[in-house]
Amino acid sequence: MEGSNETCVYKNKDAPVEARVKDLLSRMTLPEKIGQMTQIERVVTTPSVITDNFIGSVLNGGGSWPFEDAKTSDWADMIDGYQNAALASRLGIPIIYGIDAVHGNNNVYGATIFPHNIGLGATRDADLIRRIGAATALEVRACGAHWAFAPCVAALRDPRWGRSYESYSEDPDIICELSSLVSGLQGEPPKEHPNGYPFLAGRNNVVACAKHFVGDGGTDKGINEGNTIVSYEELEKIHLAPYLNCLAQGVSTVMASYSSWNGNKLHSDYFLLTELLKQKLGFKGFVISDWEALERLSEPFGSNYRNCVKISVNAGVDMVMVPFKYEQFIKDLTDLVESGEVTMSRIDDAVERILRVKFVAGLFEHPLTDRSLLGTVGCKEHRELARESVRKSLVLLKNGTNSEKPFLPLDRNVKRILVTGTHADDLGYQCGGWTKAWFGLSGRITIGTTLLDAIKEAVGDKTEVIYEKTPSEETLASLQRFSYAIVAVGETPYAETLGDNSELTIPLNGNDIVTALAEKIPTLVVLFSGRPLVLEPLVLEKAEALVAAWLPGTEGQGMTDVIFGDYDFEGKLPVSWFKRVDQLPLTADANSYDPLFPLGFGLNYNSSENV
Repeated sequence: MEGSNETCVYKNKDAPVEARVKDLLSRMTLPEKIGQMTQIERVVTTPSVITDNFIGSVLNGGGSWPFEDAKTSDWADMIDGYQNAALASRLGIPIIYGIDAVHGNNNVYGATIFPHNIGLGATRDADLIRRIGAATALEVRACGAHWAFAPCVAALRDPRWGRSYESYSEDPDIICELSSLVSGLQGEPPKEHPNGYPFLAGRNNVVACAKHFVGDGGTDKGINEGNTIVSYEELEKIHLAPYLNCLAQGVSTVMASYSSWNGNKLHSDYFLLTELLKQKLGFKGFVISDWEALERLSEPFGSNYRNCVKISVNAGVDMVMVPFKYEQFIKDLTDLVESGEVTMSRIDDAVERILRVKFVAGLFEHPLTDRSLLGTVGCKEHRELARESVRKSLVLLKNGTNSEKPFLPLDRNVKRILVTGTHADDLGYQCGGWTKAWFGLSGRITIGTTLLDAIKEAVGDKTEVIYEKTPSEETLASLQRFSYAIVAVGETPYAETLGDNSELTIPLNGNDIVTALAEKIPTLVVLFSGRPLVLEPLVLEKAEALVAAWLPGTEGQGMTDVIFGDYDFEGKLPVSWFKRVDQLPLTADANSYDPLFPLGFGLNYNSSENV
């Protein structure tokens, strides 16, 4: 390692950040600079790969773990091993480790899983979202990671999009308000903090990442990674607005979108990444690419990779989420610099931005995991916060067949309750995608409470709870034995393109299960979904009550807190609920607006009218 702390400005923790950046940059060779711009997946990472290539960042994709059900301490051991390899390089520049902590530290077994953003959008509670960010930061830091790829500040303009649940709302004003997750993750900057300059409060915080810049939720027909066809004025008003709020909070990184704007792919758009984001808006952090995004810049996928590197780096991408073929990336970028196709000043600008974030984040002073944080993972306080989030996210769409006779809250002391449906006792379904695996899983995938668990806990001592995933013929023939039924149906987990859906019907015969029961006994339908789905007229008519529970995460008691009346409903629809898919796209600012339930709709116990 080079120099002593006395002679190296960059090692002096009391020196100004910009002086440290300038000093370190002046000492770096081209291979060291290009290494800093390289982010690789943990499965191709060894200590020697990091040390020999001066790697700047490591990440894990969804479902990429040290081993299945690895504890937080196992993650910390792995990440600290990578970090020690980075510290052993000539200049001792630490890596920054990134993780998709999009609803809690959701890759890690036993972590608190909060509702997905679509549910949080229903809360309209900026302080709640800030507190979720602060809790998530602690659980991320406990596993050794420094950087959460959150928040997603997409405006959801079409629910056919497979990433709908990652968005807070269709309405940019709501998204702007709930971008407070940035201040939760990073800490709140002082009033005098310069706009656009990265910020991190301390060791209990993580670097945040506003994504996906820009227009990812506005693609034609909701096709993931598709084309957003709008004027610049509309792009600015609908899709860009939340980024201004993130920049004002000192967001340290911004992730470019796979999508295109009017046919131009964002990862190669110099106007949006450099002229707009960096120059006009004054963003001083760094731009990270999305996973294998460079390969998507040519047809067929991955062809002419050298040119893809050239156009993305020249457009303003500072760090590339390679994630596997780092040798090819390093070779091609080195060659591009040596041939003059990528200038040294562009490389220096990218590396300066990366180093700035690393210094701001305190990685040079505290590169390794603070093991005292291990006790925060899945702790009671965080689970109580997640439970509060679930309570506030639930949207009551119907309560009773007429306003004079509400069905909810349910009586917890009746003789016998039937609980049924595919989602009543499936923690994986309850959490949705980006939980343990990229696309989500089924079953008891982590520590948590299903809706069925919560019902059993909430009812009276003398109340019998009968659970059948699918009601049997025998049960259907003797429904008069039950006071009422609770039916939990909805979407199975998905992520990204796997979630694109042009039909949006309730899967797994959900409508049939509901109508089979609701025609015979009073029925509460709890719908688990990452977006509005088609609600058949018969379901709407026959069900006594209907609750949109979104993808609530691990704390199922938040649902029973409300349906049994300990708390009232507070949630309001974060998106317009369409009647038929042929109405899509349907947003509240449309000329002919005829939704089933409008943006902001939500009933409560005090009123059968919209709250």
